[in-house]
Amino acid sequence: MGTHRRPRQRATGAGRARTAATITLAGAATATGLGGTVHADPQPTAAQVRTKVDALYRQAEAATEKYNGAKEKADAAEERLEELRDQAARKEDRLNSAREALGAVAAAQYRSGGLDPAVQLALSSDPDRYLDGAAFAERAGSRQTAAVGRVRKELRDIERLRGAARVEVASLTSRRAELKRHRETVTGKLEAARRLLSGLTAEERAGLGDAPGPRASRTAAGPRDGLTAPAQAPNSRAAAAVAYAYQKLGSPYVWGATGPDAFDCSGLTQAAYRAAGVSLPRTTYAQIDAGRRVARSELAPGDLVFFYSGISHVGIYVGKGQMIHAPNPSAPVRVAPVDQMPFAGAARVV
Repeated sequence: MGTHRRPRQRATGAGRARTAATITLAGAATATGLGGTVHADPQPTAAQVRTKVDALYRQAEAATEKYNGAKEKADAAEERLEELRDQAARKEDRLNSAREALGAVAAAQYRSGGLDPAVQLALSSDPDRYLDGAAFAERAGSRQTAAVGRVRKELRDIERLRGAARVEVASLTSRRAELKRHRETVTGKLEAARRLLSGLTAEERAGLGDAPGPRASRTAAGPRDGLTAPAQAPNSRAAAAVAYAYQKLGSPYVWGATGPDAFDCSGLTQAAYRAAGVSLPRTTYAQIDAGRRVARSELAPGDLVFFYSGISHVGIYVGKGQMIHAPNPSAPVRVAPVDQMPFAGAARVV
């Protein structure tokens, strides 16, 4: 029996080995087959590239406007802090003067021997003069004490305000750093999109219109394409703002720039009205509230026109359905149709 069973055990073992080998080979064949059917992601079409780039630019611009707002608040907080430091220094000077005056009184009392006032009166060769002087010294001492108390209280108040300002600056600095990191992330995405654009054919790039690429240069389809004679502005300040915007056609888009040689979208409108003697807030979402809202059908040259639901882009209307704006990092300041982007509102600031 033992001799009979032994070959069967070997046969069973060999069968298992063959089965395992078969499974292994089948698995390898399956893996090879699957590997042969897996492909890299297809190259995006020109339309897909355009969609992705547009979305990335909108994200970047929204982040930039928030960055601009945080920077504006941080700068204001730093100015307030500096003012508080100046006030504290002046108060400390006054306190030091008060202390010197009190020191003089104390020294005089020491030199007089600290005698009882009644004794000093009895020994004085001029009692009337002594009484006048003692009353004055008492009044002066009371005034000095009250002055020191007031100054000390003011210093405590200023120190509290200065501490609050430091906290505010620290918070805003942290926020600004966060926005900067977000901006850098978006910039990386835009660089990836530009690499995709470079892989398109010349015909595909030409079909993208105002998308980033050769058409965004100053020499091909430049910023003045489609430019007509400017419409009449309703007043001199609006006319001056429009004239400034025309002068800046072709200037590059740069994050956070407000001129005179480079701009972001709200930086251009702020600079244009600064040249006209009008102060505008720094950000798109603040500029839309800087003037009277006007309907799209009522637009006049000089009006600020805003786009997207988050009010993340702005241009200056120049008439005949056209605006001048700083589009994005791929395109210089240029003339463009107002209907090129989703219209969100308009404001007349003068």
